[in-house]
Amino acid sequence: MESAALIDPAEAAAEAVKAFVRLNRVRLAADGELLAMLLPERFRDCEIRDLQRHVIEQLVCENAALRAECDGLRSRQGIGEAVRRLLLELLDARSFEEAVGLAVGSPDAFGADLAGICIEGEACRAVPGAQRVRLVAPGVVLRILGRDGSGVILSNGGEVLLGPAGRGCRSMAVFRLRLGADTPPAVFVLGARAPFCFEGEESSEEIGYFARALERAIRAWLDLPKR
Repeated sequence: MESAALIDPAEAAAEAVKAFVRLNRVRLAADGELLAMLLPERFRDCEIRDLQRHVIEQLVCENAALRAECDGLRSRQGIGEAVRRLLLELLDARSFEEAVGLAVGSPDAFGADLAGICIEGEACRAVPGAQRVRLVAPGVVLRILGRDGSGVILSNGGEVLLGPAGRGCRSMAVFRLRLGADTPPAVFVLGARAPFCFEGEESSEEIGYFARALERAIRAWLDLPKR
């Protein structure tokens, strides 16, 4: 005679509770104290007497937090919309030169005065035929961003990265362009004459996101392998 399979007591108890809940949903939904025990994150007060009022108060608090978040996004809508348009134009670029031109012509979208792309090379000079695309001395990117850094906000360095026109910049945003394992280090640079222009997490996120899109566009047009 075969013996019955052993069932773990805890598992059996859990299945029994589930079956009870399925059969008594309406009754349990009206029990505020039980809901407080089952859902402590939403019903922190175990002495809830009026469940409907409690739920309404919770929703009012959540809606207020959501409204505050939306108001914060709305205050940034001007810059955000400009960056979104710039990204769409970048996706629509029909040549490598057009993509680079959009990048170096982008300062207004970020509230900056100058923009450029820097690539490490043996001579620190402007790249012929490409406005504000410059060769910088080997090791410059490593000194600014370190080995693994993706971006940094500086208060100087404009002349090194943007040439003589960047001498008066008091705010600099420098973000790495990861173009390929066999390509020299490169960065996307924004410069502003006003101090503290790129401070804040939102600004850094927008610039960093654009830099990621720019590096992908450059890799596509130069037929470089994906990183």
